[in-house]
Amino acid sequence: MNERPLLLIVEDDAAFRARLARAFEQRGFEVQTAATEREAQDALAAETPEFVILDLRIAEASGLDLIPRFKQADPATRIVVLTGYGSIATAIEALRRGATHYLTKPADADEILAAFEPDGSADKEAPPLRPMSLDRVQWEHISRVLVECHGNVSEAARALGIHRRSLQRKLAKHPSPR
Repeated sequence: MNERPLLLIVEDDAAFRARLARAFEQRGFEVQTAATEREAQDALAAETPEFVILDLRIAEASGLDLIPRFKQADPATRIVVLTGYGSIATAIEALRRGATHYLTKPADADEILAAFEPDGSADKEAPPLRPMSLDRVQWEHISRVLVECHGNVSEAARALGIHRRSLQRKLAKHPSPR
């Protein structure tokens, strides 16, 4: 019987996925990997992991949609969401759906491991408080509205009171939070 905790890495970047797998195997985990939403679901059907590293964007799918599936299979599963497209809205949504923590890339194995800790040891050293730029505040607001509208650009544009094309131009400058 294997006593090492099972960690599932759901990441579509093959090089990053392999690097994380090696790092966590060296830290005593049994590691499984998935590159797609389907592979993640198949891995979950085979065995429920104790820990999950979940990319926010998996090809064209949203990692946010996988969080409830992992939590339904085992509410004790600890999930750390990783993203290169961080926003406050997606962080809140990930935590609301059941993620343990939310980290922006690049994150190394030690940061991710600390994020799994229930005592919040990942947050022991708070970053210095800096006011957000006006562009960043606007992007956070757009991200929040887009998440609330389930990624529907037309509905989000109506809620924001701007033309759909204007919103599409703004979104072209920043990756979508979903």
